[in-house]
Order: sequence, then structure tokens, then C-alpha cells
Amino acid sequence: MFGAGVSAGAINTVVGSGTLITFPVLLATGLTPVTATVSNALGLIPGNISGAFGYRRELKGQGRRILKLSVGALLGGITGAILLLALPATAFELIVPVLVGFALVLVSVQPLISKRMRRNAPSDTHRRDGGPLLFVGLTLASVYGGYFSAAQGIIYMSLMGILLDETMQRLVAVKNVLVAVVNAVAALFFLFVADFDWTAVALIAAGSALGGQLGAKVGRRFSPAVLRALIVTIGVVSIVQLLLR
Repeated sequence: MFGAGVSAGAINTVVGSGTLITFPVLLATGLTPVTATVSNALGLIPGNISGAFGYRRELKGQGRRILKLSVGALLGGITGAILLLALPATAFELIVPVLVGFALVLVSVQPLISKRMRRNAPSDTHRRDGGPLLFVGLTLASVYGGYFSAAQGIIYMSLMGILLDETMQRLVAVKNVLVAVVNAVAALFFLFVADFDWTAVALIAAGSALGGQLGAKVGRRFSPAVLRALIVTIGVVSIVQLLLR
């Protein structure tokens, strides 16, 4: 569990989808899917915070944007957490591969779409904050994040990459903060209403905190092209694993 936490923390910081490492490990210990999901959400919070702190340099000048988008992340995260306990376990899993696949297509063609949007946009206002489309899109993605969270970061990166005029590294920094907000609000809800395994939470928390720092050190060195290729590669692996699970 500790090793899975380190790997997940590093991958979550750079790209996302670390849940696809920790979740199967938790299931292998005999935990039920819901208990594993809740324990995973709690355990990954230190990694999310660690990753966001590791990218603090790239967060400079983005305070207003992060505050606005965090509102949507908070609302979406608590909604997803409620749905996890209210809906059948298979309800969202049917659409997860489709969401991740669509996000990967957006990441792949993001430079072309962004170039066209910049050429046709009447002003650069929406390119600075993404406008209502980004807020709504990230809020809906946060609903999914509060429910399951696998590849949540990839969906965030695809939306922000198209709607914001920023470097990939600065978008990664924002993504880390939003994921931390979603996991934190979902975990706070779970603490009062759901079952979880404290041993699993502690081991994954310790591992993910370390992994978050490692991911920040390594991920910052990637060029936009390499980072985009990494996102697509991990996303494809995520889809395959989700379809075979």
C-alpha cells in the first residue's frame, strides 16, 4: 500500500490517474469497492497537497483563477461524494472510459483547437479565466472526481488546455490544487457517513505525500510535448484497465 501510495502521489502530481494504482491494491486486500474508494480518497489527500506545494512556483499570479475554479471543484466534489453512497457501484463506471477517451482526444488536439480559438476570439477575456464554459466543465468533472477520481486530472488538463492561454506546467499546478479541493471535501464528507480502513489510509497517505514531492521535481522538467504524450499514454492505459476491470 505504501509503494502504491508513492507511485500514485507522483503520477497524480504530474498527470493524474494515480487511483488506478491504489484502487486495485485496496481491493486485493479484501476491502469492498465503496470502502476502498473512500479509503483511497482519504489517503491521497496528503499527496494532492504535497504536489500542489511542489508546484507553488507555477501557482504565482493564478490566485483569482484558482479561487473561482475551486468553488466549482468544491460543489462538484461534495456532489460526487454523495452520489457514491447513493447510486449503484456500476452507475458511473459505464461512462468513465468514454469520459477519459474524450479527454485524451482533447489533450491530443489541444494545440490546434487553442490556435483556432485564439484567432477567432473577439477578446482575450475568456482566455484568461476560461469563462462560464470552463467553470461548468470543471464543476462537472469534479462531480466525477468526488465519485471515483480515476483520470480526473486528465479531464481537468484537457479542459484547461483548450480554454486557457497558459503553459502546460502552470495548468498542472492549477490541476493539483483543484484535485486537492475535490478530494478534501469528499473525504470530509466520508469521515462522517462512510466506512474506511485507517491502516490503508495511513499507508497511502504517507506514500502519496512522498510521491507528490517526487512528481513535482520530475514533472517540472518535462516539455509541453513530452507532458502531453505522457498524459495520453497514461490515459490509454487507464482506459484499458477500466474496461478490463
